[in-house]
Amino acid sequence: MRTVCGIDLGTQSCKVLLYDFEKKSVLARAQVPVDMIAAHDGAREQKAAWYPAALKSCFAEIEKSKPGLNASIVAIGVSGHQHSFVPLDEEGRPLYRVKLWCDTATAPECGELTAQAGGEAALIAETGLPMRPGYTAPKVQWLKNHKPDLFARLRHILLPHDYINFLLTGAYTAEYGDASGTALFNVRTRQWSSRVCDLIDPAIHGYLPRLLEPGEVAGTVSEAASRTFGLPQGAVVAAGGGDNMMGAIGTGAVKDGFLTMSLGTSGTLFGFSQVPVIDPTGNLAAFCSSTGGWLPLLCTMNCTVASEEFRSLLGLDVKGFDAQAAKARIGAGGLVVLPFFNGERTPNLPNGRASVNGITVANFNRENIARASLESAIFGMRIGMEGFSRLGFKAKEIRLIGGGAKSPIWQSIAANVMNLPVRVPAGDEAAAMGGAIQALWTWEKREKAPGCSIESLVEEHVILEGGARVNPDAASVAAYNQAYEVYSLYLRTLSPLYTAGA
Repeated sequence: MRTVCGIDLGTQSCKVLLYDFEKKSVLARAQVPVDMIAAHDGAREQKAAWYPAALKSCFAEIEKSKPGLNASIVAIGVSGHQHSFVPLDEEGRPLYRVKLWCDTATAPECGELTAQAGGEAALIAETGLPMRPGYTAPKVQWLKNHKPDLFARLRHILLPHDYINFLLTGAYTAEYGDASGTALFNVRTRQWSSRVCDLIDPAIHGYLPRLLEPGEVAGTVSEAASRTFGLPQGAVVAAGGGDNMMGAIGTGAVKDGFLTMSLGTSGTLFGFSQVPVIDPTGNLAAFCSSTGGWLPLLCTMNCTVASEEFRSLLGLDVKGFDAQAAKARIGAGGLVVLPFFNGERTPNLPNGRASVNGITVANFNRENIARASLESAIFGMRIGMEGFSRLGFKAKEIRLIGGGAKSPIWQSIAANVMNLPVRVPAGDEAAAMGGAIQALWTWEKREKAPGCSIESLVEEHVILEGGARVNPDAASVAAYNQAYEVYSLYLRTLSPLYTAGA
């Protein structure tokens, strides 16, 4: 028996699955939580040492439940949360904590780099991206500004999935998809941007990893990694990618027209394109895909955050909270939640704060609070949908993933706010499954079928049947158009309070 392994290093947990590609069956899953360090200045960080510890625990759990199964792995594909900065010294040892995608403490560094570049338009012309707190470049500048002694020892700049690949193979590599979310990368030429590197320090161009082509092998499992994680030495390690890029593979969004919406701590909306999609507003990130082509993407930092905070406040479980929301009408009786508990990336409000608006004696109840918190997440996504439409992307269908995808009411809200059919893949680990399929692609290209395509493998291994399908309803679409206008009014009115300079 031969299996491929998908690893998904998420913000809150590390997940591993083993997939029998000959029988099209997931044989094992394991998941271990990963903690976060939060500070009042917007810092959100993790310790790099937590990553190999979590990975080791996952493989140990699989070995305990199914002895010998790890030995069947022939290839591994790694997904990781995007943008987070793993700073390493000459020997590959972490220098400082990993600053995460949701860290907004780097807003001053964004302003600093944007000014040095000659403005936001100049950055978008150079890299395809504005300089936003979520991206990696301002985190590198933060290290230089706040930890100059550590910056002087910096020799390797990696993203989380790159770091896992390094732990497995000993090689410093990156690939176009995840690299395109660093703001250190030109998405048109698919090369590191010397101009942006020079804004920080000319030396850092030499600290960036070697770029891999889609489907290229990052390396093989080393003897040291084999001992540490209990994996077969010599197993192929694929290039991997960011969690959104791997989620695109795991949901079948590898060709034009299909959008994937992920409802997790962050919310993302993205779709494959054969050509670069550059948004002059910067709301849609002009990322590359990990399969060739591009993956324009919207990211909000506060998706399920509001519903989780209000659910905890009301003392309800997930089903109870959804049941309360289902009792309320569309638009929550005029009650509107702005969900910016962590500050926000899209719209660019790093100093954003959450608020409940439009409260009256008549509408202030549990049902409307629950409904408004769910609606706010999808209203935030609609900003991206409008960007896709404005830039000529013709969407046919949304593939819904993440924790929120399991909720029937959230499925309905998504279909009607976006006015598109929503499908939920049968599997619930899209990023890990995407990693497994990419691993299979890489292994087959190397071992037996150099010309095999990722599209054909996705067609064969991504299972949609058995998942939910929800079509938009004309009356609900019209009601949500009105509710979205009310949400937008509050957003426009309050945004000046939360801009980067406020």
